[in-house]
Amino acid sequence: MAYNRLKPFNNLPLLTPNSEIENDTDILKKLVSASRALATVNSSFMRLPNPLMLVNTIVLQEAKASTEIENIFTTEDALYKAVSDTLQEDKSNIATKEVLRYREALWAGYQLIKEDGHIDLECIVGIFRKIKNTSVGLRSPASLTVIQRGQSEFRSGEVMYTPPRGPGILEELMVNLLSYLNDEKKYPTDPLLKMCIAHYQFEAIHPFPDGNGRTGRILNLLYLVHTGLLNQPVLYLSKYIIVNKDDYYYNLGLVTQMGSWKPWILYMLEAVEKTAQLTRQLIDSILAQMDATLAHAKGQIKWYNKEVNELIFSQPYIKPKLIGNQLNVTSRTTLTKYFNELVDKKILSPVKDGKELFYVNDDLIRILEG
Repeated sequence: MAYNRLKPFNNLPLLTPNSEIENDTDILKKLVSASRALATVNSSFMRLPNPLMLVNTIVLQEAKASTEIENIFTTEDALYKAVSDTLQEDKSNIATKEVLRYREALWAGYQLIKEDGHIDLECIVGIFRKIKNTSVGLRSPASLTVIQRGQSEFRSGEVMYTPPRGPGILEELMVNLLSYLNDEKKYPTDPLLKMCIAHYQFEAIHPFPDGNGRTGRILNLLYLVHTGLLNQPVLYLSKYIIVNKDDYYYNLGLVTQMGSWKPWILYMLEAVEKTAQLTRQLIDSILAQMDATLAHAKGQIKWYNKEVNELIFSQPYIKPKLIGNQLNVTSRTTLTKYFNELVDKKILSPVKDGKELFYVNDDLIRILEG
């Protein structure tokens, strides 16, 4: 039956082992290089004093980029302020809150799979609900959901794809997808290759009314962690997709329209490889700057220590209270003195936002936005 983008894709094939893909020479070569690149990221993780410090740095950048793919934009400045101060987060605009919810959804999903030891529908629905701040679940069989071209694109509003719909159809497809991800005996495919295939399938099923792209990209990272290919859910994958967005959608379309998997898989493996290299470089640059800043500060500031240094590199914008809690200092006068020293030694720089005063780690921002 010929593919018709205006009709629900209810004949979306279930996932089965594909020996042609798994034995393709080009795919196997790319699989090796992408796996090696992921291994280098893991070695960089091992050098971190505290992996959680990346939640407000690289994870935040991934959240921002993933949200931008859906044409939701905020600024680094607004994000950094919101992360550093819960009051600022409450006052944040809608786009900033969307990015922060993505970060929270990623971390909540990470904790779930660590506890449960597998990825299930409850986990995926929970990620979606966190992203969209909603209580709804899978799309209704009656929902006339379609994928359209964006308003800024040529032929804006044109229907590009109509996902499956109907009683029980989404449920059946999701059961098959989850079995494919979790059942290694029935589907003994290389986990990195499996992630590429499963990502297409998830986006083609399009199980939720909205937020499917972001949910799917979080699922990619969680699956890599679940299978041991990644130690932490920290991979700047969305940056590659933004830069190569047209190729992303083109190759998705090739699978849907022609069943042509190879270009899609090669695209995704290239994305993983390049992203792993970028993420490793970011981590290594942060670590090198941390060491340089610690050496510079310890020789000039008596109270400065390794723990304070780690805090300063845990997020780009710092409030005095963060350092005060670490040092058990509550005196505003003492904290002001301390931060004046940090500014004087060019470790942080002050930025005013109305009545609020933030202290910025310019070196960290340079690395993250470089």
